[in-house]
Amino acid sequence: MDLDRLGELLAAGRVLVLTGAGVSTDSGIPDYRGPGAPVRAPMTFSEFVHSAEARQRYWARAHVGWSRMGSAAPNATHLRLVELDRAGILAGLVTQNVDGLHSKAGHPGVIDLHGRVDRVICLDCSQVVPRAHHERRLADRNPGWTERTGLFAPDGDVVLEETADFVVAACEACGGRLKPDVVFFGESVAKPLVAHCFALTEAASAVVVLGSSLQVMSGLRFVRRAASLGIPVAIVNRGPTRGDDLADVRIDAGCAETLLSVAGATLAP
Repeated sequence: MDLDRLGELLAAGRVLVLTGAGVSTDSGIPDYRGPGAPVRAPMTFSEFVHSAEARQRYWARAHVGWSRMGSAAPNATHLRLVELDRAGILAGLVTQNVDGLHSKAGHPGVIDLHGRVDRVICLDCSQVVPRAHHERRLADRNPGWTERTGLFAPDGDVVLEETADFVVAACEACGGRLKPDVVFFGESVAKPLVAHCFALTEAASAVVVLGSSLQVMSGLRFVRRAASLGIPVAIVNRGPTRGDDLADVRIDAGCAETLLSVAGATLAP
C-alpha cells in the first residue's frame, strides 16, 4: 500500500520535503487550484514594477488581507514536520508557500523558495523591513480601510474592486517602490537558492511532496531531478499533479491526515 511505502521512506531518513499551498489550507489560507479555490489572474512582476496603479491595487487588497494572513497559525502538518525534523528524519524542508507558517511552527532552516510575505523590500534600494511595520504605515495613511471585506485569496490579499483612493507608502530610506519580499509570477528564484535545493535533492534518500499540484516549474524541477537519479518520489495531494507520472508513491488525500497517520508510526518508540 502507498501509505506503508510512504512510512518506509520516512523511516529510512534523509527525506527532503517540498510543501505547497495545500499544507496551509488547514490554517485558513486558501490554495490556488484545489476545490473552491478562487479564480483569479495573479499580478505579474512586470505589472507590479511598471504600474503605479497596479501597486496601489495590490497594497490596497493586501492591507485588508494582512490581518488574516499575519495571524494565521501553524496546523497539524506544520507541527508534525517539526517533530520529524527533530527526530532526524528530514534532510531539509523546501516550501513554495510565502506564509512563514513552517517557521512559526518552530521548524529551523526552512528554505522559503518563493520568499516571505511578512517582509517588505524596496525595489530601488533593497532595504528590507518587517511587514508589520509597513502595515502600521499603511494604516496611518488609510484609516478604516481594513474594515472593507472581500474574498480572501491565496497570496493573503482580499479581492476588492475599488482601490483608487488607497494611499501607498513609499520606502522610508529612499522614497522608492515597496514590494512584499516574495517571488511574483514572471520573477525568477535566485540561482544560488535553486542550486542549494538541487543539492539537497541529490543528497536525499527520498523526496516527499505535500500539498502541491506542482504546476509551477520552480517546484516541479526538483521532483524531475530526483526521478532522473532514481530517488523515490512520494506525492500527497488532493487532486492530480504535474508530477504524478514521476511518483513512486501517490496518495490523493489531505496532508494532515496522511502525515499524522504515517509519521505517528514512524515516531513511535
